[in-house]
Amino acid sequence: MSRPRIVIVGAGFAGYRTARVLSRLTRHQARITLLNPTDYFLYLPLLPQVAAGILEPRRVTVSLSATLRDVRLVLGEADAVDLDGRTVHYSGPEGDPGTLHFDRLVLAAGSVNKLLPVPGVAEHAHGFRGLPEALYLRDQVTRQMELAAAEDDPKSCSARCTFVVVGAGYTGTEVAAQGQLFTAAQARGRPLKPRWLLLDIADRVLPELDERLSRTADKVLRERGVDVRTGTSVKEATHAGVLLSDGEFIDTRTLVWCVGVRPDPLAESLGLPMERGRLLVDPHLQVPGRPELFACGDAAAVPDLERPGSYTPMTAQHAWRQGKVAARNVAASLGVGERRAYRHRDMGFAVDLGGVKAAANPLGLPLSGVAAGAVTRGYHLAAMPGNRVRVAADWLLDAVLPRQAVQLGLVRSWSVPLDTASPELARVPGKPEKPVEDQMNEPAKNQPGGEPAKNQPGGEPAKNQPGGEPAKNQPGGEPAKNQPGGEHTEAPGPVKQEDIPPDPRPGRPAEGDS
Repeated sequence: MSRPRIVIVGAGFAGYRTARVLSRLTRHQARITLLNPTDYFLYLPLLPQVAAGILEPRRVTVSLSATLRDVRLVLGEADAVDLDGRTVHYSGPEGDPGTLHFDRLVLAAGSVNKLLPVPGVAEHAHGFRGLPEALYLRDQVTRQMELAAAEDDPKSCSARCTFVVVGAGYTGTEVAAQGQLFTAAQARGRPLKPRWLLLDIADRVLPELDERLSRTADKVLRERGVDVRTGTSVKEATHAGVLLSDGEFIDTRTLVWCVGVRPDPLAESLGLPMERGRLLVDPHLQVPGRPELFACGDAAAVPDLERPGSYTPMTAQHAWRQGKVAARNVAASLGVGERRAYRHRDMGFAVDLGGVKAAANPLGLPLSGVAAGAVTRGYHLAAMPGNRVRVAADWLLDAVLPRQAVQLGLVRSWSVPLDTASPELARVPGKPEKPVEDQMNEPAKNQPGGEPAKNQPGGEPAKNQPGGEPAKNQPGGEPAKNQPGGEHTEAPGPVKQEDIPPDPRPGRPAEGDS
């Protein structure tokens, strides 16, 4: 009798944990295949430290083949799923198509950058969802500081030393906090005055957290000189800078887009019931009416049994825990063990503000300063599935040695567009990429007649830390042209996507991204 075939799409927090637990539970009784665009699991919460030059890029990655020895790794991006034929069609890294057959499918495709219809944002802003984007931002910041030092025009020098971050959730707050320290170190001994702006439509930073943690983060940012502007959004982005909703124009060459993410479009292409862009599942992470299909992480709308009538937020905590439950329930469907419903308990939140500063509330206990910094770094070391010693060593070296602020030139502006459906991959010259909109409108393979799946609202924004961040609604408009940072190559246009309506249920926690 042949072994059952299990295919897992995505190796983020949910997919990686599913594969690891499932391989242990089945013990060679099933053939497990993991489909992922890269050969590593990315620990997203530490990505701002890569952009700030604290950690080397490989420190926040964990090899899939080395840590999942009983799992077959297939490099590629899922293009379509035929549920009736039980196949997954994908494109390999060199463009070659492939097909995977399954008896059980776990959809853990994660999320992508969320675009809002703000003129010029798709052309001039860059997201912060993958390693290529972090490497680009590190080079971009370093390059602008060096160009500013050589400028004779004070206005141009000031523009190059100005960095704008949109979205004061987890990612935006950490990027601004770490970035300010990074540029301050580069400006030491030079006649430069780096300026960081953190914008958010909400009335405070980290609006989804306890107000005490929000006040702590706000105080640290302002003490460092970060210009925190709440109740402010971007009205238009141009090559020369950004126009704010209050009418002020900020001259800048760097715009970082951290307003959130939305579920991967692959989930919508299935033509199954959705909830705000996420695939509806039962408490056992199984899709109703499809016993062969499971979903977890950002791609799944999982009922929150602690808050009846709502769904669990898109956070790393939930994705990691859901991966374990999904693995147990897939194994149970094959006769190994018993299935379980997904239940959770919040462990608290941790926001690294750079240096020895942080804001945290482990198990509901609010902390700030050095104590919060120690708890935050301890939490990350414990949560990482590998590289703990290397990460700790980099932290130690950063504490006693100056950072190396040099451009590697590995990632260019055009290779990390904001509207990409694969933020974990840098775009390759000569290889066309399917726009996100086209992926969302692909025919659902399991529907009669091949009709396209109905488009759903894009989904909630998220963050790379437990907890998440809300969407920041911006005014609409038409896209502008040209790239930031002095480059004039044309980038792909913005995604045309409906604004996500606010959740009508009061008291629902903000969603974040794993």
